[in-house]
Amino acid sequence: MAVKPPMATPTPEQLQSVWGTLKSPRRLKTEILGGLVVGLALIPEAIAFSVIAGVDPRIGLFAAFTMAVTIASTGGRPAMISAATGAVALVIAPLVRSHGVDYLIACVILAGVIQIILSVSGVAKLMRFIPRSVMVGFVNALAILVFIAQLPELIGVPWLVYPLVAAALVIMFVLPRFTNAVPAPLVAIVVLTLVTVLAAIAVPTVGDKGQLPESLPAALIPNVPFTFETLQVIFPFALAMAFVGLLESLMTAKLVDDITDTRSNKTREAWGQGVANIVTGFFGGMGGCAMIGQTMINVKASGARTRISTFFAGVFVLLLVVVFGDVVSMIPMAALVAVMIFVCWATFDWHSIRLRTLKTLPKSETFVMVATVIATVATNNLAIGVGTGTVLAMVMFARRVAHFVTVKRVEGEDSVTYVVNGELFFASSNDLYTQFEYALDPARVIIDMSDSHLWDASTSATLDAITDKYRRHGKDVEIVGMNDASAQMRQRLAGKLGG
Repeated sequence: MAVKPPMATPTPEQLQSVWGTLKSPRRLKTEILGGLVVGLALIPEAIAFSVIAGVDPRIGLFAAFTMAVTIASTGGRPAMISAATGAVALVIAPLVRSHGVDYLIACVILAGVIQIILSVSGVAKLMRFIPRSVMVGFVNALAILVFIAQLPELIGVPWLVYPLVAAALVIMFVLPRFTNAVPAPLVAIVVLTLVTVLAAIAVPTVGDKGQLPESLPAALIPNVPFTFETLQVIFPFALAMAFVGLLESLMTAKLVDDITDTRSNKTREAWGQGVANIVTGFFGGMGGCAMIGQTMINVKASGARTRISTFFAGVFVLLLVVVFGDVVSMIPMAALVAVMIFVCWATFDWHSIRLRTLKTLPKSETFVMVATVIATVATNNLAIGVGTGTVLAMVMFARRVAHFVTVKRVEGEDSVTYVVNGELFFASSNDLYTQFEYALDPARVIIDMSDSHLWDASTSATLDAITDKYRRHGKDVEIVGMNDASAQMRQRLAGKLGG
């Protein structure tokens, strides 16, 4: 009897295949259940973000549906979840207060257009300039922010909330050790809902967060004047929303790349976010971007890997609130809070704060990571946090590289040669001017640049200053050994940068 050879284990790239997943009942079940768990977690989050933005909960819930369903096909990062987010809510809240919902919808559409323009301009390529220490700080800050967002649900609540949260956490930590057939967060939600309903335990539920919609979203055009004055009002908010949304989305995509050991198309993700926001705006949603918490539920807690889970997350949001709203409203908030706390634990990079790691890493990288966390948590703004960390990393890198430039003085019979070694740019070339003996050197001076490279105009200006000072002392200077790129820059800028 012939023995059937064992099936090969799918590669990470194959696990992202929609067609391959559709042919595998086991993988398809994982994707659908992952989407269900995410959909359940999205509902209270979308309602909460609607409150932050100052709009009706339906606007946030419709955004969760349209963003997820659209990005499932347009996005460049499979299994990533996009919906209404707190970062976007904070940006648009002032516009809603001052001009109303119609201006918000126009702003969301314009933000989507800006994101598409930025993606075509290559903004996604800027991700390469974000250092690893900033990325780690970004992840840790998001875990902290998601945890902080759960605290209101744990303060001033019936005491039974705490054992319920603890029970849900035990389920999510222990169940995966025995089986992964069903996502542990889904089991925790179902178990806690049954317990609270059957035992008639009075604790806060999803229904207490706000009224759920009873109808499908309808296409609309914002009721605003199509004038330059309207553009002046919404453009600053749309630009801020576009940048914050792209930053959070691209950073989250990079994180999922690392978790799944795959690569994603960041440019496609950027314009995909723009398309999703345009669609969301025309359906009356508040717009959004990638969600780190829900993405971690989908990828880490549920094991989803394809666009199918993202699509079903959006579909389940709509089905749950429109068709099964009465059932969803009975889910205890304790279950969803426990899911988010579990996500925080799974998201936080615990390795980054171990004593052994802190002793091994350069202090500058640890400082950048901590600064990114503090700036993000203090401002509740990912753009400020990542920007702060990136600038600090660049400054420290510039300082470190600046110290690698050396100048060696070699005396000859009737001349002196200065051998310059290292990378010359604004941080390192400023000290170059002081490395020469202008008054003591002989009449002929040679500056050998064979082991160095010119990177910017600051270095060319410094060489101008050096040669000018030697000439004032009546001495000739010859610069030799430049590589082609440095020589071209020097030829183009020499003597043209002023005094």
